[in-house]
Amino acid sequence: MENSPPRPMSHRKRLRRADNPGDARFLTFSCYRRQPLLARERSCRWLLDALERSRQTHGFDLWAFVIMPEHMHLLVYPGDAPHRLADFLYTLKKSVTNRALVYVRRHAPAFLPQLEDRQPSGTRSYRFWQRGGGYDENLYSPTKIWDKIDYIHENPVRRGLCRQPTDWPWSSARAYETLEPTPIRIDFDSLPDDRRRKH
Repeated sequence: MENSPPRPMSHRKRLRRADNPGDARFLTFSCYRRQPLLARERSCRWLLDALERSRQTHGFDLWAFVIMPEHMHLLVYPGDAPHRLADFLYTLKKSVTNRALVYVRRHAPAFLPQLEDRQPSGTRSYRFWQRGGGYDENLYSPTKIWDKIDYIHENPVRRGLCRQPTDWPWSSARAYETLEPTPIRIDFDSLPDDRRRKH
């Protein structure tokens, strides 16, 4: 497990978000110090609840996701309106952080130092998520979109966590197989055609 502190801001590449109407967004964001804070069912449930709330609040379509023990991959589509991804992510991340801190303070206070973030100025805060915005990529090609969906669903298999994508409970892979909202609804109607599967 990687527990090294995050690099100083001066050495980090600055993330530039481009809220282009019509572009899908492939996102990756990690838990604080890459700790496996998403290894428990309860934290995965918190994240799914937050994802649903953020989707409804900000009008994003959800195309694919996978929750890994220490990070998440997500493919969302804001449609043609100029929705702000920063607002979507703030709603999602803040909800999970708040629920996690309430739980830890009540049931596992000895774990709280693992979430502590001390700034050089002496400021102290508690984090569930790694500092910064994570990875963000705009997608507009149907081929690239479907490639990312496959990449997302294969993530637990590549890590050796399951034998096939549909075995992993915390991803949209089973929803693609059954077309059922398991474990959360996927917005299939807005997905572009997968031209690879037409040949």
